[in-house]
Amino acid sequence: MKTMKRMTWALVFALPVMALAQPGAGPGPGARDPDRMAKAEQRQRLRQVLELADTLELDSAQALKMDETLRRFEDKRRPLREQVRDSARTLQMASRGDSAALGQVDAAAQKIFDARAQISALDREMYQALAKDLPPQKRARLAVVLARSEGAKWFKGKKDKGPRGD
Repeated sequence: MKTMKRMTWALVFALPVMALAQPGAGPGPGARDPDRMAKAEQRQRLRQVLELADTLELDSAQALKMDETLRRFEDKRRPLREQVRDSARTLQMASRGDSAALGQVDAAAQKIFDARAQISALDREMYQALAKDLPPQKRARLAVVLARSEGAKWFKGKKDKGPRGD
């Protein structure tokens, strides 16, 4: 158990330091800052790895392997989430009466449904990749943690906006 706590603390301190060591200057204020988004994504993945490592009682090597798997799937998921955000912006503008966006409503809605279906398939594939070497009890724990973290992301994104999205 002490080894687990040491590994957890090592990850807590090592991964953010590695993120800060990456070079690059972000865009000006008001623009989407890719560095800031990448760091937030990395912090989220670190939280998820730490929770999984603790719940599944993983050693350092197993936790790092899990982190790599999560990173690989996040790289596939990122463009799909961006597609959902862009389409949602189009729908939001159309709901406010923007004449340029009104003609794109059906296409934007379809893009959202398609991207969400792809994200769901990636989630299934990610679970299978993470669970393949685990015994049944740990696979069950993994499924619970992943379901809880995905639910938290959904809820977090929804609670920031009012009922009409404003």
